[in-house]
Amino acid sequence: MSAIWYECKVKYRKIDENGIQKVVTEPYLVDALSFTEAESRINTEMSAFISEEFKIVNIKVANFNEIHAFENADRWFRSKVSLLAYDEEKGKERKTNLYLLIQANDVKDAFENTVEVMKNTMGEYTIPAISESPIMDVFPYFNEEVLEEEMTA
Repeated sequence: MSAIWYECKVKYRKIDENGIQKVVTEPYLVDALSFTEAESRINTEMSAFISEEFKIVNIKVANFNEIHAFENADRWFRSKVSLLAYDEEKGKERKTNLYLLIQANDVKDAFENTVEVMKNTMGEYTIPAISESPIMDVFPYFNEEVLEEEMTA
């Protein structure tokens, strides 16, 4: 069974780099089987990091086909990958878009990590867009090794 990722927006008070306390709303990803489980999981995960009160203001299904974490990277990037296929019936090239969430330090790393993820792809593909994602952190249901095995299976 493939993971369903939910984007959960959490509102809480945070002290910024200048030492000023402000209210922020930040998106996080959790994998879950339902909206109810996603809410429960984000409550559990955030309770470990936030000692004060917080509020879940939105939960929606995330539009990512795959999520790939990389070591020594601290930001998340959204990579749009277009798979190219030739449609014999219509006689023209067809594109199918995939959206990957890739962990990297900058756009160059995100591009290289996307190429690394796609290296075993048989067909042709292009990477028309990479942008930094506002996602703060990703909380998989299983640990990373199990998640990677599941994704490559």
